[in-house]
Parts: sequence; C-alpha cells; structure tokens
Amino acid sequence: MARAVILFGHGSRDPLWRLPMETVAARLRSQHPDVAVRCAYLELDAPDLATAAADVIAGGAERVTILPMFLGTGRHAREDLPVLLRTLQASHPHVAFVLQKAVGEDARVLDLIAKIALE
Repeated sequence: MARAVILFGHGSRDPLWRLPMETVAARLRSQHPDVAVRCAYLELDAPDLATAAADVIAGGAERVTILPMFLGTGRHAREDLPVLLRTLQASHPHVAFVLQKAVGEDARVLDLIAKIALE
C-alpha cells in the first residue's frame, strides 16, 4: 500500500514561518523516500489540505497520514480539521486517512522541548 504523510499547519503570510515544517518534510523525504510527503495549510498559504491530498493520491497513495503541526489542540485542530477530513474521506472513499493528534500532544515532543529549555 502506497503511503503519504501530510504535515498540516495553520499557514502564514510570512514565508519564514514555513521553514520548520518544510525542514521536517525534507527530513522525512530523505529518511523515507518511499513515502510521499507534503505540507498543507489551513489558510494564508498554499497548498490547502484538499490540494495536497489530491496530489499524493494522484501519485498512488492509498494511505494518507495527516499530522497536525500544532503545539496544542485549539479550535483549528478540534473543529476545522475534522470537517476537512470528512470532506476528504467523502471525496476519496478508497483512501485510508489517518489523523494523528497534534504534535504538541506527543510526550516525546514535550520532553524534547523541556530538555531544550534547560540547555
């Protein structure tokens, strides 16, 4: 089964804001060249989630993991993202979409942030 990962962020008019997400995407591509990796944004930036998903699906992805690149689960992750996901599932019923929790809710990320704070 062809896999893809979409890193999903808020978006910003400032192009420097995207750099950390794009760096994670580049590292994923380097470490897992068999996985299609895209960034997608809720607003203020492109591509949006539907466009990124259509791109990886057109490339053969049958399983798409969406990773919200948020430190917390605010309104966008709780309300907006589930609506977008339902739309994707309806548009692509043959694709398995996996929505992970926000990166900031992963204990490993929180431990690393705490470690960095003490350096």
